[in-house]
Amino acid sequence: MEAAIDRIMHTYDLLVNRSAAANDEAREKVTDYVKTLFEAGERDTHRLTVCGLTYLRQLDGSTDPVKAGYTGM
Repeated sequence: MEAAIDRIMHTYDLLVNRSAAANDEAREKVTDYVKTLFEAGERDTHRLTVCGLTYLRQLDGSTDPVKAGYTGM
């Protein structure tokens, strides 16, 4: 589980420029999320990594076209 979290944070750091405080907050949130998946039975490090990255992108609005600036015009 720790390997997946480290990989998630390393990859996310490459995608998003954030402050140290925001980075710590993101790590806490993704750790809780990955822990939930792990306790539910998911053991594949690659799947945990993809799920964690998807989770963080949803939190920051990267996957929401409106939050990303798309207005439809």
